[in-house]
Amino acid sequence: MKLDILAFGAHPDDVELGCGATIAKEISLGKKIGIIDLTRGELGTRGTPQLRAKEASKAKEILGASIRENLGFADGFFINDKEHQIEVIKILRKYQPEIVLCNAIGDRHIDHPKGSKLVSDACFLSGLRKIETSSNGVIQDAWRPKQVYHYIQWKNITPDFVVDVTGFMSKKIASVEAYASQFYDPQSKEPETPITSKNFIDSIEYRAQDLGRLIGVDFAEGFTSERYVAVKKISDLI
Repeated sequence: MKLDILAFGAHPDDVELGCGATIAKEISLGKKIGIIDLTRGELGTRGTPQLRAKEASKAKEILGASIRENLGFADGFFINDKEHQIEVIKILRKYQPEIVLCNAIGDRHIDHPKGSKLVSDACFLSGLRKIETSSNGVIQDAWRPKQVYHYIQWKNITPDFVVDVTGFMSKKIASVEAYASQFYDPQSKEPETPITSKNFIDSIEYRAQDLGRLIGVDFAEGFTSERYVAVKKISDLI
């Protein structure tokens, strides 16, 4: 299956938190989108890998993504080396996305910038024909996405561009809430973490409102780009 957009996250829930509304909007416009989780989130303070897998499946259905896969890299300990790059290259060549979305370029959790650089490097390497990979015994064609964009996570990184996601925040919030084990629950007896506070859940909406305010819409999500963002004409900007 060829996809229009492939969104990568170091952990299940990264994609939903970082660009869930953008994904929901693009799907509503007819785009085919997939989600790839690099790890099972097995080092997370709350929940289990099995539970998070079920939550990830539910979130996929809420957003309407075409596929979701987990590469099973070691949470906290995966590195940006040839072995991990090859696994990401196989996924890129399998789904041949035009656009790749990936983790923030810098963040509180060490896996986020690691995952960001790993996926970005793999996107370049995937276009090199002399790197040979196969899937189900069939040699894969080289493929390089046209664009690689990085969503924003814990840190307030200044975006290079923002996407108007007005009308799609409710779907984003629902996809995040699918991860009931991970976020605010006043009845939970498990340890508190930086993402289990009510303030964190509230921040999903108020951060999107603030970015929306800056461009004159209700809600927006921000991204950084490794290349210039181009438009065909100046009136394409809102």
